Amino acid sequence: MLYWLFFEKLFPNISVFRLFGYATFRTALASLTALALGILLGPVLIRKLRDFQIGQHIREDGPKSHQKKAGTPTMGGLLIVVSIVAPTLLFTNLRNPYVWVALFGLLSFGSIGFYDDYTKMKRMRNLGLTARGKFLLQVLAALIVGIFLLVLHAKGMYSTEMNIPFVKS
Repeated sequence: MLYWLFFEKLFPNISVFRLFGYATFRTALASLTALALGILLGPVLIRKLRDFQIGQHIREDGPKSHQKKAGTPTMGGLLIVVSIVAPTLLFTNLRNPYVWVALFGLLSFGSIGFYDDYTKMKRMRNLGLTARGKFLLQVLAALIVGIFLLVLHAKGMYSTEMNIPFVKS
């Protein structure tokens, strides 16, 4: 969104906004935004997860050393996903189809992890999705990403050429 606003709309009138045309500048800002989100939202999310008693359940027949992990907040991947998605939406060119493919992949795998943690919490057991179920969902997500890339390749919008940094040819 900020790329569109600052570079596409305001840059013709205010030349300093040409910085938003550089991927390295936007990457630096997105990285700093992700770091700030992680630092600011992390403690709040952990506190809320503890308040709602969304924590790790440990089998009673398990090792005694694991008992100290009981109540450790789960769903920390939520913080990671938010810290990636928000800066991505703010600083990328949203007309680029690769952004949407990458976001779909991130959100689909994040959703699988969320569902796994939610299932553990709901059942109040250490067992969420089965290994087979989790693997099948991951394969399905990967196939959908692969199909997106095949469609982009068929339209001439995706190439399998490899770029090597600092090598121009």
